[in-house]
Amino acid sequence: MRSVIQRVDQAAVSVDGTTVGHIDQGLCLFIGITHDDTEEDIKYIVDKTLNMRVFPEKSGVSGFDQSVQEVNGGLLLISQFTLYASTRKGRRPSFIDAAHKDVAQSLFEQTVQAFRCSGLHTATGVFGASMQVKIDNAGPFTILLDSSDRNRPRRR
Repeated sequence: MRSVIQRVDQAAVSVDGTTVGHIDQGLCLFIGITHDDTEEDIKYIVDKTLNMRVFPEKSGVSGFDQSVQEVNGGLLLISQFTLYASTRKGRRPSFIDAAHKDVAQSLFEQTVQAFRCSGLHTATGVFGASMQVKIDNAGPFTILLDSSDRNRPRRR
């Protein structure tokens, strides 16, 4: 499972011109799911996201002192299969590494539920829909999480 996480002052997602999800200060996550993702991948992404110190302690100050939970921020979750695009061969991306729609939708819904259990305001787009995402990126600050990293040794 991959997640591109952006710290935002606000973010919204619309489908066919109708806003279906909105948050104020918090994190916008674009989530991609691959074939062998499991509940362990969900737990890794959720735990890392909720506990990463990516917010400054005081407004207008730089630094990474507080987590999204500590600032009571919102979460906007967007499913994005293109995070598993392969561009190794040819000019057209291949999405063979992305999970099948039915599998991905089930795992995405489980991921949404796990984030909602945190008690933070959690908004989503519409799975499989063409969406327009508006982000006021704070920083800018963007992090890529890949759940397969949990099995890799740490660099020194």
